[in-house]
Amino acid sequence: MTSGRTGILGGSFDPIHYGHLAIAEEARVVLQLSRVLIIPAGEQPLKPGSVASPAHRLAMARLACAENPFFEVSSIEIDRPGPSYTYVTLQLLHDQGFDDLYLILGMDSVADLPRWREVRRILDLAHIIGVSRPGVSLDLSHLSQILPGLTQRLIVIDGPRLDISSTDLRQRVAQGRPIRYQTPDAVVAYIETHQLYR
Repeated sequence: MTSGRTGILGGSFDPIHYGHLAIAEEARVVLQLSRVLIIPAGEQPLKPGSVASPAHRLAMARLACAENPFFEVSSIEIDRPGPSYTYVTLQLLHDQGFDDLYLILGMDSVADLPRWREVRRILDLAHIIGVSRPGVSLDLSHLSQILPGLTQRLIVIDGPRLDISSTDLRQRVAQGRPIRYQTPDAVVAYIETHQLYR
């Protein structure tokens, strides 16, 4: 077994930015996680069509996480074909000995959970960390009626209110506007070197 609590932060990371990193670090500290696995999606079922290739998104995630010894970037979803279903990822990690899993989600994603594939299996395999985000409020009583047992598995934390979005960063790059101070310098340099989002 892999000892300690493991946080899971998945997403397109197209590109990864300080909003992602701040949420991961907040969850790590508040819940005393041993590590946080940053997992770029190969093919997101609910948000198809990444702009940068999986290889580029993985490389940017590795650059962004390089200075935090508690962050590990995993290619588990990029390495397997087909849609990146969270329940499959959690099951694979569980089979590898990660037995205390904490899935880190923005509250907008928590609200979306009923649309996820095999959501009951997700709740069996992991605790859900719901991170509050600017402009997102959630009716938990309504959600727990749709997903009985969710509230017992849900931990809500007040996240850092960094209003940065990957969509906005891509638009800024396309318009020739700066993205420095919104994502690590190494990611900015990578985007420039590989002419991404032009």
